[in-house]
Amino acid sequence: MEFHKIEGGGYRVGIPVPFPMKYVYCYLFPKEDHYILIDAGFNYPKARDTWEEVFQYLSIDPKLIQEIYITHFHPDHSGLAGWMQEKTGARVYMHDLDCQMFQRVWGKGSQQAISVQSMIESHGVPLMLSKEIEEHMEKMKTNVLPLPEIEPLPQNPYFAGREWDIIHTPGHSDGLVCFYDSVEEILLSSDFILDPITPNISVWPGARQHPLHDYIASLKKIMEVPVKVAYTAHGEVLYHVKERAEALIYHHEKRLEKIKELAANKTAYEIASDLFQHRELNPHQWRFAMAETIAHLNHLEKERKLEKHNIGKLIFYNQIQPSSSMI
Repeated sequence: MEFHKIEGGGYRVGIPVPFPMKYVYCYLFPKEDHYILIDAGFNYPKARDTWEEVFQYLSIDPKLIQEIYITHFHPDHSGLAGWMQEKTGARVYMHDLDCQMFQRVWGKGSQQAISVQSMIESHGVPLMLSKEIEEHMEKMKTNVLPLPEIEPLPQNPYFAGREWDIIHTPGHSDGLVCFYDSVEEILLSSDFILDPITPNISVWPGARQHPLHDYIASLKKIMEVPVKVAYTAHGEVLYHVKERAEALIYHHEKRLEKIKELAANKTAYEIASDLFQHRELNPHQWRFAMAETIAHLNHLEKERKLEKHNIGKLIFYNQIQPSSSMI
């Protein structure tokens, strides 16, 4: 069991996920005579069994968890929120922007998988692959049910004996939030800033269409905040937040340069195929590869470094050629 006591009086709990990162780290903190939970995990048997082990190990009655904060709507963080709410009776909180996306993506009658299929097909993804991606998204709904009842985030949540600031850091998702203790300079950073993994910055139907602009702005904002330690949702605990933020900005700058070079009357799928030619991607990975490539292309287009045009139903990208001047 991945379980550690952390600075600030809480626990870092590694909940298994069926993805390469292996765990999502959720955080359990005392609050007076009960507990609060930050993130819940992905809803599948191994994750549920791990939570049962945690409750037994700590001798905690699950009903002592009275508040659950979901940092963003992605299923490895929100998937067990409904199950946990049923088990504990806790109130569940999420940023309004991600609450809207949560319902759009996972709610009853959701058409998000079809919308994603349509989006990636317009960017050149072959029909067979786009259908596999759509089917994979539909199947993932079962890993989020039952849906919880969600409330807006409070202004300054109180746990572990003090108030915490909520810092909105859009990019990885529109409504992703971090929790910050300004006295101890502790940041609960979720997927906002990770090491050694690079958070996925993607475009999705119904969400902001320039998430990379948001993400870089969020990184620059957090560089102004004094942080001694950042407790992440994946990978290692961070003790060098400013340096890691600088490295992530540099990573995206290099990726933007590469994509600009590749954009020679190509679709996003052709560009992504060049970017990831060293890897064999499954449909799940292709979905993120496409969404992140489109996010970078949108960034370059907004910065007037690329232009796009349609040929039939497909979108193509080209570098903007400098206009010649009369002599």
